[in-house]
Amino acid sequence: MSRIKELFAQKNSRVLNVYCTAGYPELNSTLELMEALQANGADLIELGMPYSDPLADGPVIQASSSIALENGMTIAVLFEQLKDFRKNIQVPVILMGYMNPVLQYGFERFCRDAAAVGIDGLILPDLPEFEFETEYGTIIHKYGLDFIFLVTPETTEARVRKLDQLSGGFLYAVSSSSTTGGQKNMTNVSDYLQRLRGYGLHNPVLVGFGIKDKAGFDAACENAQGAIIGSAFIKALEGTDNIQATTKAFMEEVLSIS
Repeated sequence: MSRIKELFAQKNSRVLNVYCTAGYPELNSTLELMEALQANGADLIELGMPYSDPLADGPVIQASSSIALENGMTIAVLFEQLKDFRKNIQVPVILMGYMNPVLQYGFERFCRDAAAVGIDGLILPDLPEFEFETEYGTIIHKYGLDFIFLVTPETTEARVRKLDQLSGGFLYAVSSSSTTGGQKNMTNVSDYLQRLRGYGLHNPVLVGFGIKDKAGFDAACENAQGAIIGSAFIKALEGTDNIQATTKAFMEEVLSIS
């Protein structure tokens, strides 16, 4: 059983997945950030691989990616930084990025190296379902990696069920058809999540895009197993000179009990 499946077998509600950009705010801050997230209650870590032309990232994550690239972050550098990370980090870790740099690195080499360092799953929003089924899915599964597909409020029931069937670990419910970091009407999101819940899906559902604080996290958890926070955490890191303290304060606010 994969670490992601083990997580949901043990905890099926209020699962918090926090996104951070590899190489941001400093080239060598990635491991410190991951350890701080784990120490302060993150159940999952989504590690973004910076890319210059992302299709799903809003301005905050785009800016962090630009800084990370300027800092010198690449897939090769990231794997070098991650080679011993399992000595200190036990929570599941997912790599999120885009096909262009992965293909440049070499798709099978990427999956092999990701599995070798201890990565649990992949999110590649621009890998289409057809290419996943006919070419890349076999390679991903060969190396024991979960692959997480995204669905939106506009995704038909038939397609939701298809992507749920192909996904491993969890299904990523995009809160609305936009980029990350936007403002959301959580009432509309609740209706959408209730619809997904009614499908009786095979995978747990985590909600992302626009979840920025405790209120958003609590609202998402009413109709899903948990949520993903990205832009708000990246914004909290802007200008910080103390990653540990900033991460602790952010996580305490999100996970606080009313």
